[in-house]
Amino acid sequence: MEIDLRQLPHRRYNPLSGEWVLVSPQRALRPWQGQVERVIEARRPTYDPECYLCPRNLRANGESNPNYRHTFVFVNDFSALLPDTPRETLNEHPLLQAETMPGECRVICFSPRHDLTLAEMEIEDIRRVVDVWIEQTKELGNRFCWVQIFENKGELMGCSNPHPHGQVWALDAIPNEVLKEHRQQTKYYQENLRSLLLDYASVEQQRGERVVVENEYWLVVTPFWAIWPFETLLLPKIPLLRLTDLKKPHRWTLAEILKRLLIAYDRLFDISFPYSMGWHGAPFIEESVLGWQLHAHFYPPLLRSATVKKFMVGFEMLAEAQRDIPPEQAAQRLREGLPF
Repeated sequence: MEIDLRQLPHRRYNPLSGEWVLVSPQRALRPWQGQVERVIEARRPTYDPECYLCPRNLRANGESNPNYRHTFVFVNDFSALLPDTPRETLNEHPLLQAETMPGECRVICFSPRHDLTLAEMEIEDIRRVVDVWIEQTKELGNRFCWVQIFENKGELMGCSNPHPHGQVWALDAIPNEVLKEHRQQTKYYQENLRSLLLDYASVEQQRGERVVVENEYWLVVTPFWAIWPFETLLLPKIPLLRLTDLKKPHRWTLAEILKRLLIAYDRLFDISFPYSMGWHGAPFIEESVLGWQLHAHFYPPLLRSATVKKFMVGFEMLAEAQRDIPPEQAAQRLREGLPF
């Protein structure tokens, strides 16, 4: 008996994490009839004298930002990790273990303009951000085994400053979510001698129903196993271990597809769409990373409108993730908002 994934409650397997997600499509079978609230967002000035990320302004540590013209990177004034932390371990009992963790946290200002987002920036300026991501990964990867590039956009994602910016955290350990992906991709490669994510990208291109947008080198899909309502996965179509492997054509086409995707997000509910996004590439470790494929996750919290958020509560916190809107429907809605 073939399962009708459009009507029956079912679980989908995430081969990248080894976990499952419960999908309840019968709760969203009806056509989109929810009210679309119009949220009027205040227009920000191009320069805010009170913003600690704008050019020339004073930061919390007493230093002044340079009069930067494109991007600007500095050590986070409130870093979660510190480079001079000594390496120590606590192992009093098998159930009571801890270790100190040196690292470094930096802020990446995408633009000197206070009023822009990545979606509103020119493709050339987005490419400059891509270049900075690559430079930071290369530099910090020489000293730490994991470099996490990410952006929290919008107040819903806990962003304390609307100036367009992201972060990079580097530490000398492989974090939990990355470790899952490392084990799953390595296992798949050992069993098939192929990349899990390249095989997955090929399957999605053939089927098409979850493809949001693609160009010569990049593919964006709503993953078959997505947890968040409008979650997307950004993949290169060619083998690439890390951001540092990107050549000039890859960088330009990445900037182009990022702009298209982020505009589609903004058009979904006619607001500056909040999300958390981040890059996962092969960690800088001695053991084999042949199974790895570079990719980026986009996790937006909105569910049915600009003001209705998806919460992870109850069953999701105590059992496993659950979603109502099938990824196939989410992909279609995002495609409808694509520019050019």
